[in-house]
Amino acid sequence: MEEREAFEEEISLKEIIDILKRRAIIIGIIVIISLAVTAVYTFYFKKPVYQSYTTLMVVKPAHKIQDPNAQITYQEIQTNRLLVSTYGEIAKSRSVLEEVIKNLKLSTSFEDLRSRIQVNLVKDTEIIEIRVSDHDPEMAATIANETARSFSKQVMRIMNVENVQVIDEAIPIYRKVEPRPALNLALALVLGLMVGIFIAFVLEFMDTSIKSPEDVAKYLGLPVIGTIPYIEKGEVA
Repeated sequence: MEEREAFEEEISLKEIIDILKRRAIIIGIIVIISLAVTAVYTFYFKKPVYQSYTTLMVVKPAHKIQDPNAQITYQEIQTNRLLVSTYGEIAKSRSVLEEVIKNLKLSTSFEDLRSRIQVNLVKDTEIIEIRVSDHDPEMAATIANETARSFSKQVMRIMNVENVQVIDEAIPIYRKVEPRPALNLALALVLGLMVGIFIAFVLEFMDTSIKSPEDVAKYLGLPVIGTIPYIEKGEVA
């Protein structure tokens, strides 16, 4: 046990390279299996996913609209952005999404629909983007638009805002967002290499055989007087 610990502590870069060379076949097999499994899953089993989105802007109540000549303070801008975050949570609330499920007669649960909806804030604006994922690009657009309609009613009731303006209605986008073959295969390659190298070192650690004269001196502490070369059958010494 102590000898194996000494091996771990004293292992050099050259020894690491030698280990990888000796176990290259095992590493290669694991990488090929990882790539093959990922490719089969990506191209034959993984259903394509599409996304569609709509953008909205919540209009303040008339009595809260500032004088157009007045300057907007940094605090007011931050407050507006915090309100937009609140609107985002309302857009994914149970009351909004259950109404969407009811109106579209969807055979899905609230939790499943919520997991397929992203509510983002368009950078440096007060615009809300409702993005929906679905296996059908047309259904993704339909759900996004219905979510925007349901959200508009709920936010006007809850936050007492004047109106919600739809900037862009969702339309079907036929470009797949999943699966991404190049990314999946790249991850499979990295994972296969990591697993293969790990297994290579485990096998090396468990292998207690002496492989070279250097191993004799290193692990047994004995001097090497000479070596006997291996001669293939039929060869002349």
